[in-house]
Amino acid sequence: MNSELLQVIEQIGREKGIGKDVLIETLESALVSATRKKFGVSQPIEVKIDPKTGEIDIRTMKKVVEVVQNDQEEISLDEARRHDPTLQVDDAIGFPITFEGFGRIAAQTAKQVIVQRVKKVEQEIVYNEFKKREGTLVNGMVLRHEKGNYVIDLGRTEGVIPPREQAPRESYKRGDRLRALVLEVRMAEKGPQIVLSRSHPTLVARLFEMEVPEIYEGIIEIKNVVREAGDRTKIAVASKDSAVDPVGACVGMKGSRVQAVVRELRGEKIDIIPWVSDPKALIAKALSPAVVEKVAVDEDARTALVVVSDAQLSLAIGKKGQNVRLAAKLTGWKIDILSQSEYETERAKELGSEIEAAIARETRKEAEAAAAAAGEAGPDAAPGELPEETGQPPSE
Repeated sequence: MNSELLQVIEQIGREKGIGKDVLIETLESALVSATRKKFGVSQPIEVKIDPKTGEIDIRTMKKVVEVVQNDQEEISLDEARRHDPTLQVDDAIGFPITFEGFGRIAAQTAKQVIVQRVKKVEQEIVYNEFKKREGTLVNGMVLRHEKGNYVIDLGRTEGVIPPREQAPRESYKRGDRLRALVLEVRMAEKGPQIVLSRSHPTLVARLFEMEVPEIYEGIIEIKNVVREAGDRTKIAVASKDSAVDPVGACVGMKGSRVQAVVRELRGEKIDIIPWVSDPKALIAKALSPAVVEKVAVDEDARTALVVVSDAQLSLAIGKKGQNVRLAAKLTGWKIDILSQSEYETERAKELGSEIEAAIARETRKEAEAAAAAAGEAGPDAAPGELPEETGQPPSE
């Protein structure tokens, strides 16, 4: 019986990846529950299993007291010393129970508790393992598509890609293999729930870490990633080593590195942007593949006016505004774009307004000067002026 018990423990340990000591502790707890079932809930029980022999020692525990008030949990000092003369008040003494004494019901209870505890331990192991992996990539195989969710086989457990974390236009069939980001791991009533993502920007960052050793080694830093999954990603990178071109390293020989990421993302376009501290230069680069003619910024409002040639306007804005929208998210600036002709028209209007304002100012100055001159002359005659003749003789 004891050797068979050890074999079962070792077999479960191998199948479930659970340590022998954890299983023994679980079994001990299960046997405590089974013993309580048979001998009473309040009966203190202690179970020990020898990890080498598998021998089970089950004892009812009683506290040594001067005066017994509860004979289920206490024993008098005199009676306790008949078993062990060294015992003192407040010590504990155990009385063995034979394993066969459990009976069929107790054995079934023990089995049920063992199964439940093993399952719980297994769930906790899976939860702890994947909780540590939040924000990292996992490889998996599509098991099924149900209620809009893709269920992914991750080996010892399953993950799920909910609709909100699926990339538009990506579809999978049973048996397809993929990489996904471990977005969130939470413990639910039925066990750990592992939420995976194919649409999160961090997925792209982790894929580049896998393909570009310089990123993994910390030579190149990913400054920001913005994404509209299934269509386009913009990733800004900077090098800590002046001898290493961050964009070139991410692109790879003949585009090998970036193409590996593009393939994993099912053809999604990727713009790799060199990160610079000058906001004007950064905004111009972020609007790639468009070529920018001029950038003016208002640093207080964090707004930018960008001028491109007429031919580049649609490329700079992008389909449904996607390119400028991603560039704004990447840089953290609000970006307005004008074509060269629109800019010149606006400038002409501004110049016209400035000229009109200047003319108005000059006209106002002239009017003010004339008014001032008139005020100085006044209604009185100037000095040295002769009085008009009145026709009367002068008084004597």
